[in-house]
Amino acid sequence: GKRLSSPISGVSTGSSILSALQDLFSVTWLNRSKVEKQLQVISVLQWVLSFLVLGVACSAILMYIFCTDCWLIAVLYFTWLVFDWNTPKKGGRRSQWVRNWAVWRYFRDYFPIQLVKTHNLLTTRNYIFGYHPHGIMGLGAFCNFSTEATEVSKKFPGIRPYLATLAGNFRLPVLREYLMSGGICPVNRDTIDYLLSKNGSGNAIIIVVGGAAESLSSMPGKNAVTLRNRKGFVKLALRHGADLVPMYSFGENEVYKQVIFEEGSWGRWVQKKFQKYIGFAPCIFHGRGLFSSDTWGLVPYSKPITTVVGEPITIPKLEHPTQQDIDLYHTMYMEALVKLFDKHKTKFGLLETEVLEVN
Repeated sequence: GKRLSSPISGVSTGSSILSALQDLFSVTWLNRSKVEKQLQVISVLQWVLSFLVLGVACSAILMYIFCTDCWLIAVLYFTWLVFDWNTPKKGGRRSQWVRNWAVWRYFRDYFPIQLVKTHNLLTTRNYIFGYHPHGIMGLGAFCNFSTEATEVSKKFPGIRPYLATLAGNFRLPVLREYLMSGGICPVNRDTIDYLLSKNGSGNAIIIVVGGAAESLSSMPGKNAVTLRNRKGFVKLALRHGADLVPMYSFGENEVYKQVIFEEGSWGRWVQKKFQKYIGFAPCIFHGRGLFSSDTWGLVPYSKPITTVVGEPITIPKLEHPTQQDIDLYHTMYMEALVKLFDKHKTKFGLLETEVLEVN
């Protein structure tokens, strides 16, 4: 006779298919979040490695190519380098395509990094932004101003940000092209003079004021800036009539742990010699590993970094500012930075009693 299919077995088959589909989607979703996290880690690691070894590695590769049958490639690049040598001093070659790469959005979401605007900026003025603190690598400064990941161009329409970094980086092949594509320029007087006097208005030069000295005291839980005797940026602002904008990046010191050498120790002596003669101080630091947050490695810890852009301080244009002028506006700048820190500290995880140490 005919076999009658039971309606109950039909229902159970349907429900088992449905539960299997639900399991499949939940696994896919779990994997997607894992893949997303790994992409974020890789995007951060590629930048850290670019920062640390790209310039040296590309120099070595070009020298090797020079000694092979493909020597013409190296000759052509070095010829191009001679002709292009001064481009970084004139604002470089910014690429909106590079600034909008998806990799920077993964980079941003890893920590995550956020840019907070408190005031509008006039496109008819030029600006010098002071970025504090340096941290080990200035990750917030890079993400916020050398990429469009936090939408700096939408938040400050008509303002062109130029992140200023060590001039030595622009002597290294390939690394220089990579840096320029993000709108990064050398932190020297020629470049800043050019951008503030021959490049129209709406330029914002981001200077990490504390520099190498500040990176040496960077450690989690510490809110300290090296600023009291750093007045060169104020003098430049006065000579060009560029408004000063203080910024504080909450969380910048939290992403790496560092071995701090005491003043007077041999380690600190070596660091200071490097800082004096080469411009940067070698730090012994670590983050987490590539595959696990429980191991040591070069990947920074995923701690939130929030960069708060303060109110611009209007600066007059003085061809020959006196020391009195410089001191006056430097004091105004220090007070504005402390006020900015105090106003926003509790919103970003600090206690009301936390004080910004100005060294």
